[in-house]
Parts: sequence; structure tokens; C-alpha cells
Amino acid sequence: MTPAAETVPRLRSWWGWGYQDAQPDDAECLALGALLPGTLARPLPVPRVADLAVGRPAVTPPPSLAHLVGADPDDRAAHAMGKAYRDVARALRGRPGRIPDLVARPTGDREVADLLDWAGTHGVAVVPFGGGSSVVGGVEYRGDAHRAVLSLDLTSMDRVLEVDPAGRSARIQAGALGPVLEDQLRPHGLTLRHFPQSFEFSTLGGWLATRAGGHYATGHTRIDDFTQSLRVVTPAGTSSSWRLPSSGAGPSPDRLFLGSEGALGVITEAWMRVQERPRHKASAALEFTDFRHALDAVRAVAQTDLAPANCRLLDPGEALFSGASTDGSSVLVLGFESATGPVDDRLAAAVGLAREHGGRVAADTAGGGAVGAWRSAFLRMPYLRDGLARMGAVVETFETAATWDRIPALIEDVRAQVGAAARAATGQPATVNCRLTHVYPDGAAPYFTVAVAGRPGDEVAVWDDIKAAATDVLHRHRATVTHHHAVGRDHRPGYDRQRPEPFALALRAAKDALDPHGILNPGVLLD
Repeated sequence: MTPAAETVPRLRSWWGWGYQDAQPDDAECLALGALLPGTLARPLPVPRVADLAVGRPAVTPPPSLAHLVGADPDDRAAHAMGKAYRDVARALRGRPGRIPDLVARPTGDREVADLLDWAGTHGVAVVPFGGGSSVVGGVEYRGDAHRAVLSLDLTSMDRVLEVDPAGRSARIQAGALGPVLEDQLRPHGLTLRHFPQSFEFSTLGGWLATRAGGHYATGHTRIDDFTQSLRVVTPAGTSSSWRLPSSGAGPSPDRLFLGSEGALGVITEAWMRVQERPRHKASAALEFTDFRHALDAVRAVAQTDLAPANCRLLDPGEALFSGASTDGSSVLVLGFESATGPVDDRLAAAVGLAREHGGRVAADTAGGGAVGAWRSAFLRMPYLRDGLARMGAVVETFETAATWDRIPALIEDVRAQVGAAARAATGQPATVNCRLTHVYPDGAAPYFTVAVAGRPGDEVAVWDDIKAAATDVLHRHRATVTHHHAVGRDHRPGYDRQRPEPFALALRAAKDALDPHGILNPGVLLD
């Protein structure tokens, strides 16, 4: 017998989303470009690190830390930015931004603390880095060009350290990528049940640091809901909160670090609430000829105790792009799951409510049809974004949340005003689509996609114009600047307008106390 062939790991793209072998080829890029008037005649070439000016590191680690730190050009380029459209467009034009001088991979808390001590002594900026999937400029450095920068990659800290079956919780290191984490919980029959679109390429620490939202539309979907306690290494010392089911003992220390985006400390591990793996599932899709009626149907479902796992509403443009509908209908995708019993009755009740508001059940929805088309498009969408970027298109996505009384006018104004801004910036017609990703009894989270042919070589400036217009519309409607993608650097203007000033004073004081040398992710959340 011949020995089994060794599995070759798939390579991540340094410049775009996901895996290199899943990126659209030239033919698919051309087909995507044909959907938007004014795009390039041929796709931009896939960028190479060899074509970048990757200089020598501006700083050298001490011998005691040298084994943790590397300066390989490919590794440094892959840690220079996240995976937003802005990042992809810059890489395609050979302008990825500030490439870090060094990449460090600690394996434990002591090494994280030692790296922070060294960086603080020498004024080195430290950018915590998990899977690198940030789409808001959260993992790049945009400060003083003369300052040395260290990318602190935590993915070597990726173990499930302890499982408590009786309390259904697990102690997990922050550098565990989604699949790595789930693979270690699976033998226990447990799951964290947190599946953002970036699941394959993001880490527990990244979810915690950005207050990430998962795939599920209702119930426990935010990472906050699953957090029992945190361990955080800061330049001022290590914060380790007690593991408790609940506590009323003053302001929560965990709440300080959830959403802090690496600006206050480095999350190294957490006790997380886990669940039994679901065994019962059911789904359906409904079509609506009137989008406002579809909104009413979603609100009716959200205000019951049915708690669908998926309650995703696609407007006609979004439904067409995903293949869920081709006749101009809006599509509501409903899904239920449970570890304890059948969910068919809950699905039937939700379908009944949707029908009362004009919905009709789409054909072939038992895992295929509209449901299957949407699921496939959902997973493929970031790669298609990169294909459009290679054709010179500008593709911006942003999400928000608002109360139900504001939702209809908010969606209409975004479509009109952001679409007009995109056209004014390019002279080309723009597509603005919307879907609801998460729903609550008191409101919803609309997610928008804007696509337009860019100005060749000036795509980032067009993106900036669109982002500014979107931020203004959200602010006027008192809709949050971000529902689940964090603030980073791209959302700072909107966050500064949304954040109450007394809270800003407290946040600055916390930053000064925990990071006295100002080394942690400078420019995120505050200056």
C-alpha cells in the first residue's frame, strides 16, 4: 500500500478575502464586470508582495523575544491591513498602506506581557491581530510614518483549555479561529454557536474585541451574550474577571473590554457559554411583492417568542443578486433549529404570520430553492466583491440598526442619498441593495451593498465619498454607525458623533490608565 498523501493546507490570500484558490478567475471577473456599466475592459492583475516596497524593519527585538518575532516580507504584507473593500483596492493598486516592521506570535500570556513591556519602553505601536478579517480598518496602522509597528498575531494561542459540561461553558484561548474552536468543542457534543460570515477567517479574540454579531438573526447572536469572563493583558497589568452566571457588582469589567478593539488591552482567553449542538432544523422562504409589507411581516415575527435562527429579508435587488428570486420579489428566509425537539411548529407559525402580511411560500424551500441559493451566495459574496474590485468597481457594504419606527424611512433615504453620492462621484449609475440581517422586538439591522464602476486608479477616493454620505444619512436617522462590524478607523467619524461626551471622557481616562505609553492600536476608538 502506498502511504496516504499528506494534506496540503490551503493558502490564504494576502490581499483579498479567504483562500487563494477560491478567488474568481479572470473569466469570472469579466462576467461580474458585465453586470455594472463602466467597469474596466480587463481585470486588474492579482497583486504580488514581490512588487511592493517592503523596507527593512525599523526596530529590532531583544534576544529574549527574538524567537517570537519575524520580519518575513510576505508575512508582514499579510498583516498590513484587513479585508475591507478599501484594503483590497489599495492592494490591487500596489498601495497597501503601512506595512508593519515585525510580526510577533506569542504562545501565552507571559509572552504577550513581555512584548507589551518592550514595545512600551521603545514606543513601538502594537496592533493586535487575529484572523485579519476586519472590514473597518481595525488591524492597520495609520499614524506617524516614522513610528515602528508590531503586528501581534494571537493565532498560536488557539486551544480550548477547559470544558465544564455541567455549566455548559469552556475556557478558550483568544487566537482560536472559528473552525479550530468548533473542532475542539465537537467531541464534547457542544458548540459556541457563533457563526459570522467571517467564521473561517476570524478568531474568538477578534469577536470579543469587536462585539461581533453572528449569523443568527434573533436570540443570543452577539458574542456578548456568550461571554462569562475575560482575561486581558494590558500594559498596566492583567485583568481577569470572575467566572459567574450573572453579577450585579458594579459596572462589569468585561463590558469595558468587549468592543475595545485592542485599544485597552489584549484579550488572551475567555470563559464562554456553550450549547448542545442542534439536531432539529427546518427552513422556508417567502416572497413578497411589496417590500413594506415584508418589513411588517418581519416585525410581526420578531415580536413573538418564536425566536427564529434565521429571519433574513432580502430586497428585490439583493434577492436577484443571490439567485433567491428573479421576478422582482423581496424574499424572507426563515430558519429554526433546536437541540431538544422538533421546530416544525415554530416554522409553521412564522410562515403563517408572514402570509398574513402578503407573503407566499416560495417553491422548493426544503434546503434548496431560494434558501439554498441565498446560503450559497452568502458564503461566496466576499469573493465576488474581490472580483468586482479587480474590474475597477467600487463595492461598499455597511450595516446599521435602528428602531422600527425609523426603519422604512432610513432604508429609503440610504437608497436615494447614498446612490446619488455614488453617481456624483463616478458619473455612473449605482446599485444600492438592502437586506435585514438581525431583527429585534424593537428594531432591526439593515445591511446595505453599494456597487458602482469606479474612477480608474481613484477607487479609494470614491469609496471615501460613499462612506461619508452613508455616515451622514445614518446620523440623521439616529441609526448606529455599526451594528456588528466594529468601529476601527473607518467608522471613527460616525462613532465620535454618536458617542456621548461624558462617556468619551471616561474612555480616554481608561486608555491613559491602562495604556500609558499609547502603544495599543493607536487611532482606534479615540486618539
